[in-house]
Amino acid sequence: MADPKAPESLQSFKGVGPKVAAALDRLGITQPRDLLFHLPARYEDRTRLTQLADANDQGPQLFEGEITAQALIPGRRMQATLTFEDNSGAARIRLFHFSRAYLSTLKSAYRVRVFGEIRFNQGVKELIHPEITVFNSDPPPLTDRLTPIYPITEGLSQAKLRDVIQQALGRGPEAYDLAELLEVHERAGFPSLWDALVAVHQPAKGYPPEAFVDRLAFEEILAHRLLLLTRRDQYSEFQAPALSHSGADHRSQLIAQLPFSLTGAQARVLMEIDQDLQARQPMLRLLQGDVGSGKTLVAALAALPMIASGYQVALMAPTELLSEQHARQFADWLHPLGISVGWLTGSLKTATRRTLLNQISTGGCSLIVGTHALFQDEVDFARLGLVIIDEQHRFGVAQRLMLRQKGKESTPHQLIMTATPIPRTLAMTQYADLDVSIIDELPPGRTPVDTRVVSPQRSADLATRLDQQIEQGGQAYWVCTLIEETEQSPAEAAETRAAKLSEWLPHRRVGLVHGRLKVEEKSKVMQAFAEGQLDILVATTVIEVGVNVPNANIMVIENPERLGLAQLHQLRGRVGRGSRVSYCILLPGEQLSVTARERLTLLKETDDGFALAEADLKLRGPGDVSGTRQTGDLAFKIADLGRHAELLDRVAQVAERIRLNSPATSHALIARWIGSEEHFAHV
Repeated sequence: MADPKAPESLQSFKGVGPKVAAALDRLGITQPRDLLFHLPARYEDRTRLTQLADANDQGPQLFEGEITAQALIPGRRMQATLTFEDNSGAARIRLFHFSRAYLSTLKSAYRVRVFGEIRFNQGVKELIHPEITVFNSDPPPLTDRLTPIYPITEGLSQAKLRDVIQQALGRGPEAYDLAELLEVHERAGFPSLWDALVAVHQPAKGYPPEAFVDRLAFEEILAHRLLLLTRRDQYSEFQAPALSHSGADHRSQLIAQLPFSLTGAQARVLMEIDQDLQARQPMLRLLQGDVGSGKTLVAALAALPMIASGYQVALMAPTELLSEQHARQFADWLHPLGISVGWLTGSLKTATRRTLLNQISTGGCSLIVGTHALFQDEVDFARLGLVIIDEQHRFGVAQRLMLRQKGKESTPHQLIMTATPIPRTLAMTQYADLDVSIIDELPPGRTPVDTRVVSPQRSADLATRLDQQIEQGGQAYWVCTLIEETEQSPAEAAETRAAKLSEWLPHRRVGLVHGRLKVEEKSKVMQAFAEGQLDILVATTVIEVGVNVPNANIMVIENPERLGLAQLHQLRGRVGRGSRVSYCILLPGEQLSVTARERLTLLKETDDGFALAEADLKLRGPGDVSGTRQTGDLAFKIADLGRHAELLDRVAQVAERIRLNSPATSHALIARWIGSEEHFAHV
């Protein structure tokens, strides 16, 4: 049996037993080298002491003094209060998680250092659960380095993880496989990998020099790109159904039904999709188009030749509301052509569901629209040829894999649609495994939306403006977001706003939609609004994606600062779909940060979704980590796509060289940065 204390074991480090090793494993740290690549999320400055008399509420500070008193406060949740003093004054410390042994340790301490944020509670300086370090003699000198703060998990403290990582660094580079995996000319201008790792784990006062951060960021972005390219290469080895029929007759019939012509961009994108569908290699294409650009029509036209060739098409939407709207739209377009459209969701009644499942399994239903219900084992497609995924960011990589497996003897083509414009930086990293088509032209007749920022104190005046627009035949959305985590939920905020609007405008018909309503209730209200039976629809952000009511010309958004620019742009896109002059009214909270004000100004000044997406990326960051997480978005350990965008072209060149000539290097880079997590190589 292997020695658990062997040099390559995590338990060879002081203080790492089975429980700590299990916690490290949850962070993806399974071997000593992984410790080096578990990088700080941020830093704290503990290089100087602050006197309590000089303390302010401008962020965490380090204090040194004594615990002079303790008290326990009983209640539903027991808490401890400590009196902490230095030679300039005193402060109160509150603890909610503690043991008697911990309190005893604090009581007997000779000196303590306390790191935390000062709050003022009725004139008293207070620290809530600060980090307290105990000394039984004179404390050592302060460090001259910033303190790294790492991503952690339950059962693992910052102090413990910092100690283990410092032990790992102390072993020196010769203890690890840190081979330089890039060619000499490819890493020109960069420091060595070891020097860069030391610099970010042990930063001198002031952040690590940019060259060290850039060195690690380059390799990390490269590893993520190689992972996606590997997925794509492996996916291309599968066989997909190649079209045997052009579907031209059906297409010409559908286009003839329309009250408008295809835009040049729609025609160009359709040609790109057709070329993919005629190949034996499965299509993996991302279709981008700004709000209202006509992606859904392109999807319908793409489906026709596949159906004419005897295959089925599945269209997957993130919500039942949107899937129902898609099902209704596709039925309107395709039923006149003799093509059956089914709608499969989790809320279907048993008998209806059984009938539809039978039609799907026998090939009696050609186009099936649904939510995640399409993944279920009982859904058995006769001949699935094309999967269309709407708003792909709502679905995880694993879910796409499950739909691929529904293809049986062949792998379905995948067309992935999004109305959220993707910046070039994300397209080159998060979507490197996809071919990209962009509908960069809006259909004629779309009117620009007049976007304005209005003080929330004027909401009653705004109701009068709404009344005037409704009198002229318009309709309005009023969207409520979460006001405060500790206050109302979005549903409660929407209910309150609907009641207030009914009070202000008793002669107007006010509807309400939120996440707590059953699907049937939501659909009924949305349909009433679409048919003009309601004047104002108060809603949470459930109406963000896909809902189409051309007559609606006013969008009011409360607390817009709580949403991203892309989401606000999506909401704004719900209006301006008809010939009527349209407005988007933003009602921000009273205290706006500089960044929030900047974002709202950007929204007001441009309706270019791609420009807004680039700005959002710079202001907010890219989101969560890629791989097995539900959304599949990126959260790099150290790379910042806003700051490191200039590295992307260089990364793309190096990635192509490694992909073509050095599979072993590709594997080593992926293992170094992404680890042993499941990569879903066949998605």
